Amino acid sequence: MSFKGKTALVTGSTSGIGLAVATRFASLGANVVLNGFGDAAEIEKIRAFLAATHGVEVTYDGADMSKPAEIAAMVEKAIARFGAVDILVNNAGIQFVSPVEDFPIEKWDAIIAINLSSSFHTIRAALPAMKARGAGTIINIASAHALIASPFKSAYVSAKHGVAGLTKTVALEVAEMGITCNAICPGYVLTPLVEKQIPDTAKARNMTEEEVIKKVILEAQPTKRFVKVEEVAGIAAFLASPDAASITGATISVDGGWSAR
Repeated sequence: MSFKGKTALVTGSTSGIGLAVATRFASLGANVVLNGFGDAAEIEKIRAFLAATHGVEVTYDGADMSKPAEIAAMVEKAIARFGAVDILVNNAGIQFVSPVEDFPIEKWDAIIAINLSSSFHTIRAALPAMKARGAGTIINIASAHALIASPFKSAYVSAKHGVAGLTKTVALEVAEMGITCNAICPGYVLTPLVEKQIPDTAKARNMTEEEVIKKVILEAQPTKRFVKVEEVAGIAAFLASPDAASITGATISVDGGWSAR
């Protein structure tokens, strides 16, 4: 499998799943546009390492995924530099855990903006060039929570269900244009996002953090282990390959059997 000469834009790719996906595409020959927050020196270290290790061009764009104008500018710059965004991976996300009645309105708005609306804005910006070329791959990193719900995660679950709906709608609109749009739905992956929500979940459920990991997080996954970021990256690479040309509008579970319950 090779993506030499192609360009992948991966949002939220300075850590966790996004970084694993960006790394996988770089290792397969794709130029990569990184995006996300973090320490500038650390991000530059990641960018330079990927470029040098895999012999591809890697750039970084610090677009704030809650701001539509910055998102549009990021996609425009990527197309201007590389000629196309062949592979768009929407991965940026944040989380907050709280009962509905206590859920801060500003947290709801931020989660909907970054976890759902940002995918709409990137797709909206990238599609015209994909249509003009008659080719493109859109991959939305959703969640098991795009298919099922958990308490205390009203905004996250709502946003991820929205991502599943957006995926299906876009897939139908571009089905005859050589463009695919799919959603990967991981279960619990031990990323910074998950690590940060463990204390909040412990507080919301009146548990210790160890109890949350065993009785809430891994209890949900029949395999009783965290999904690996490399496993998600492998699915993303497959979805961008010719072998997946007839897979579109799909929500693909990578959740250790969680959604099979």
